Amino acid sequence: MAKTTATYVCAECGALSPKWLGKCPNCGAWNSFVEEIAEPLPQAKERAARFERPRPLSEVKEERFARIRSGSAELDRVLGGGIVPASMVLLGGDPGIGKSTLLTEVAGFLAEEKKVLYVSAEESVSQLKLRCNRLGVHSDKLLVMNETVLENIENCLDGVDVLIVDSIQAVYLEAMSSSAGSVGQVRECASRLMRVAKAKGVTVFLVGHVTKEGSLAGPKVLEHIMDTVLYFEGDAENNYRILRAVKNRFGSVNEVGVFEMRESGLVGVKDYSGIFMSSSRGENAGSVVTPFFSGNRSVLVEVQALVSKTVFGMPRRMSLGIDYNKMVLMLAVLEKKAGLPFYSQDVYLNAMGGIRLSEPAVDLAVLLALASAYTGVPADAATACFGEVGLTGEVRGVSHAEARIRECVNAGFKRVILPRGNLRSAEGFKDKITLVPVGYVSQAVKEIVKNKPKGEDGVF
Repeated sequence: MAKTTATYVCAECGALSPKWLGKCPNCGAWNSFVEEIAEPLPQAKERAARFERPRPLSEVKEERFARIRSGSAELDRVLGGGIVPASMVLLGGDPGIGKSTLLTEVAGFLAEEKKVLYVSAEESVSQLKLRCNRLGVHSDKLLVMNETVLENIENCLDGVDVLIVDSIQAVYLEAMSSSAGSVGQVRECASRLMRVAKAKGVTVFLVGHVTKEGSLAGPKVLEHIMDTVLYFEGDAENNYRILRAVKNRFGSVNEVGVFEMRESGLVGVKDYSGIFMSSSRGENAGSVVTPFFSGNRSVLVEVQALVSKTVFGMPRRMSLGIDYNKMVLMLAVLEKKAGLPFYSQDVYLNAMGGIRLSEPAVDLAVLLALASAYTGVPADAATACFGEVGLTGEVRGVSHAEARIRECVNAGFKRVILPRGNLRSAEGFKDKITLVPVGYVSQAVKEIVKNKPKGEDGVF
């Protein structure tokens, strides 16, 4: 049997080399060579035996699978309804954010009915035992081991239903000479685990490190071969953690799960609208609440804006949780269609709670928060708004208008500013909340700054 050999491939142009080179002789890129394992080619007869000929789509049997509950309702929601058997899930996040805590809780719940193997490549089994005791995880079906060699891990997968590897950057293949965490090692280890998961029907959870920019460390192919990629986000000074999916082959990527870090572990937060809104809203200018639709539910999120006169010649723009380009577009619409000049103003925009607002329905909230911050008129604390804003100044209708208004009613809001195109679908709520339909941004701005004292600059 032929041995596997290592070869080096340029990540930029794909040039091959039998040894590592600092500079690619083909494209001239520096430090672009990564190690890969060159598998021996099978015999021609073996390839012919494994060859599968194409067949009509009607002859392909539909594969149905029953999802498995993870023990965390928030995690199940982000995964699309539960864990898909024999799937690959990658969980990334900053150090200390709670990745190992969450997977330990999941392992303890799954071990009640299934055989779970938790491979800790960064901690000893005694340290893992301490965390299990703190989280109240006690099960004889939960197997733990401290191992970094992938070949040894594969030899322990007989009868295992769920495999958890913490983390993929600390595991390595002995057949490769590169160190653990290198591009080649991470790619080959993930590929080997993917083949094991599909061949033996093992559900695999991988913990991934992130870079200082916040992206997953390692090659991009690591995310490509995964069925689901999850990001754990949050602030070390805040007890709340946000779990979101950036890739999910079995569900939506718009779902968001919220956890609260306690001494006993991570606890899912079911009603988390309050954590995305401040208790002092309505007292200061630049604060507007919008119903943000995440997956299959609506969440009330507060958008805050701060406008101050610039000291230097070039005004500064900064946005957190909201796309920077969206903020720039809303500033241009306000200047052109509402007569509010921002050319000499520093603008800062933030979505409360660290959540990211990406859908077009938050355009109106961003625009009105900027208008409120510029004019100095606080928006009514009992008023919410939603709608898409076009470059012509038109406020366009959005989807899920009924669910958004229902969330505002349940939260005790008295008034909602909505697109005129969504008024017909919102007629059923006119007895529960005041509906203010608007067709253009000038009308929406007047609803926010109508109490502005006379004599101030601006059109309104």
